[in-house]
Amino acid sequence: MNLKAKTGLYVVKNSKREPVSLLRCMAVFTFTLLAAFASPAAFAQSSTYADRVFLPEIKTVEFYNTKKEQSFPLIELNTSQQLLLGFDDLHGASRNFYYTIEHCDENWAPSNIARSEYLKGFTEDQIRNYNYSTSTIQKYTHYELIFPNENLSAPKISGNYILKVYEDGDQSKLVLTRRFYVLSQKISLMAEVMPSSDLSLKQTNQKINFQMDYGVLRVQNPNADIKAFVTQNRRDETTIVNIQPSSIQGTRLIYNDIATNDFPGLNEFRHFDTRSLKVNSDRIGHIYRDTANTVMLLTDQTQNQPNYAFYYDNNGKFFPGNQDGTDPRIDADYAHIYLTLASTHTGNDGAIYIVGLFNNYRLDDSNKLDYDQADKLFHIQLFLKQGVYDYEYVWVPKGTDKQDDTAFGGTHYETENEYQILVYYHPAGARWTDLVGYRALNTAQKR
Repeated sequence: MNLKAKTGLYVVKNSKREPVSLLRCMAVFTFTLLAAFASPAAFAQSSTYADRVFLPEIKTVEFYNTKKEQSFPLIELNTSQQLLLGFDDLHGASRNFYYTIEHCDENWAPSNIARSEYLKGFTEDQIRNYNYSTSTIQKYTHYELIFPNENLSAPKISGNYILKVYEDGDQSKLVLTRRFYVLSQKISLMAEVMPSSDLSLKQTNQKINFQMDYGVLRVQNPNADIKAFVTQNRRDETTIVNIQPSSIQGTRLIYNDIATNDFPGLNEFRHFDTRSLKVNSDRIGHIYRDTANTVMLLTDQTQNQPNYAFYYDNNGKFFPGNQDGTDPRIDADYAHIYLTLASTHTGNDGAIYIVGLFNNYRLDDSNKLDYDQADKLFHIQLFLKQGVYDYEYVWVPKGTDKQDDTAFGGTHYETENEYQILVYYHPAGARWTDLVGYRALNTAQKR
């Protein structure tokens, strides 16, 4: 079954106080600010301007363009396109959730412009569409929001936006945040994927070459006015920022330098399917149903092999679903999913995390596997809604913060991946950054 084509619904010195000069304070503040903006990914991940969930009872957050389930959360300026946000609250009862949006720059820092400059009319609204779960062991309330709508209008300018959901109209009580994009396509953009130009990486890496023609845009300095971001499978930590083109031909900027936009192809994502809790599907060993649903998956093996083997995946996405129900939004149940990984590593060597779009690829304690000295296996238990889930394992060696995505899956040029290319325009004197180009690229299509 082609899941990509399936349809449906689906965050002093010692202890003595000493006077500090204003100049010194300003210097420290400036240094800190520059350091944060020098690393956009670090700024975004340490702030509320990333995809985050702030309450443990909030589960199964979906956010996509309504044209296609789990699609990239982007809408075009001055069109009728909309985004869908859906999530479950395991608290069970109804709560007063509100939402607003905020414009950001290309690095996901706040634009600090008046909301009236990018929104017309109301600047916040309440999420009023919710339903209680039916015929499920785990009780929950499903919330759903489609916007822009009559209460919160479409943004007036293009760029990066953050959607904030909070409780009781109090923005300090954040529930979740989600990034989205408003596009005003003003450039032509062509791209292709090819093997790495580095002979030593030719069998393992995928290189993205692209070029754009900025046409009528007033670009005085391409290196300062235009930035292009390339990301693999919507995974923020993979993003490569292109500031300087390798060559300029009139209004055409070419990005094909031999050493840039070179990505490890990695391997196809692992997956499991819990759309039915009555029969075992691929990768499922046992299903227990009593006072709770428990699913034991078959032990995962290391796939770091020299030769590539194709198997179908969804490039890290997840699709909630229930084959035995009628509306997965409210009749898909939750289950305790037990995963194990066989590895030559031990808990003393480092840490292993399970990641995918279902947890925003976050490396935190809730996604960290535990090592069992008795069976020499790594274990984790996740509480997830029924559906199809892509995932992979990430290795972080002890004493470092450098993650290794290839330790348990290897890396191959042939792996099918999706890439997102986003082009931003910020001329001298402009007060915000516009998103003027977007291109989705799949390695199976090559260009």
